[in-house]
Amino acid sequence: MSERVDADVVVAGGGLTGLSLACALASARLSVVLVDRVDPATATAPSYDGRTTAVAAGSQHILEAIGVWPVVAAAACPINDIRISDGPSPLFLHFDHREVGDEPMGYIVENRHLREALLQRANALDGLAIRAPARIVETRQQTGTVVAALDDGSQLSGRLIAGCDGRNSNLRRWAGIPVATWRYPQTSIVCTAVHARPHRNIAHERFLPGGPFAILPMNDDAEGRHRSSIVWTENERLVPGLLALDDRAFAEVLAEQFGDFMGDVDVAGPRWSHPLGLLHAARYTGDRLALLGDAAHVIHPIAGQGLNLGWRDVAVLAEVIVDAKRLGLDIGKRSVLSRYERWRRFDNTTLAMATDIFNRLFSNDIGPVRLARDLGLAAVQRLPGMRQLFMRHAMGMVGELPRLVRGEPL
Repeated sequence: MSERVDADVVVAGGGLTGLSLACALASARLSVVLVDRVDPATATAPSYDGRTTAVAAGSQHILEAIGVWPVVAAAACPINDIRISDGPSPLFLHFDHREVGDEPMGYIVENRHLREALLQRANALDGLAIRAPARIVETRQQTGTVVAALDDGSQLSGRLIAGCDGRNSNLRRWAGIPVATWRYPQTSIVCTAVHARPHRNIAHERFLPGGPFAILPMNDDAEGRHRSSIVWTENERLVPGLLALDDRAFAEVLAEQFGDFMGDVDVAGPRWSHPLGLLHAARYTGDRLALLGDAAHVIHPIAGQGLNLGWRDVAVLAEVIVDAKRLGLDIGKRSVLSRYERWRRFDNTTLAMATDIFNRLFSNDIGPVRLARDLGLAAVQRLPGMRQLFMRHAMGMVGELPRLVRGEPL
């Protein structure tokens, strides 16, 4: 007889979205089994993922409410200001967090630190079990439950399975949910830069013809060197040549893009590259299935909002499930899950469209278009009310906010 484990919810995927959902539900005393194909020790190694995440203020509230932020706070660098410029244009847009309150607009955290904190919290929660490395090979419906068969022969049963298994989601494919998707002719290069002058907790987004060039403030390293995370979006045809450069040559090219406002610039550590695209699922739910994060939507990283959308998915789905459970309802029924889909679709669709439009508008060097967008930046700079609205959007603090985003327990 193969082993069978019963739980309220099975979470497929142990990335940042899946771990956050599992911790949120288990914190509210639901039983959860999380399955991931990657060994946790591998996922927290510095060589596994060199990216950082811009944790918006609303997402920080979620992590605080589920008991994760106290572990990760020391590794988080506040974003107090954002400066947006268009290549060499003297016109710019400056967001100052003091216009909307005392709270930072967000934080820059290395992904490995987020994983470590989430895993530490997950391991401390009763009712949360992690099966990794393991892989779901099929799912099937039974009366009132969904059963996930693992590659080791064991079976997991739950009222609901949450698909946090990424843009190539097997759960989405098995459910027959179509997607709208396309590739951008761009690839992002991610690395860490060290620079002579401090960043003063300012994030810079510089629009260049090949795509946005983001300079994101990080905490100083153990040697006291000032650091920033670089997300350099470039024409995909040019990226292989850039990645082939040796460290010195790449640092020289990076310094040209960077400018001299932070003094001498060098590269610390390896470089990573990620092809860019857009994906949006036709539905977020199926039979005892809910899709979250990249399994439901992938957007351009131009605004650093991709993972924040996933965290808002987590906050809404957790609230919907917990409320249904307290009312004695079946948490996997379509009538329950439809509330999650209605709540999240507008936000995700709107931001996907906005990032797509902004990328197409700014990733070119057409004279009249460049003039129009520069005048637009200057106009917003002169309108405090519009600036504040943009800042609240960037902080994830606009619209109908779930309890976790407000910093309240489930």
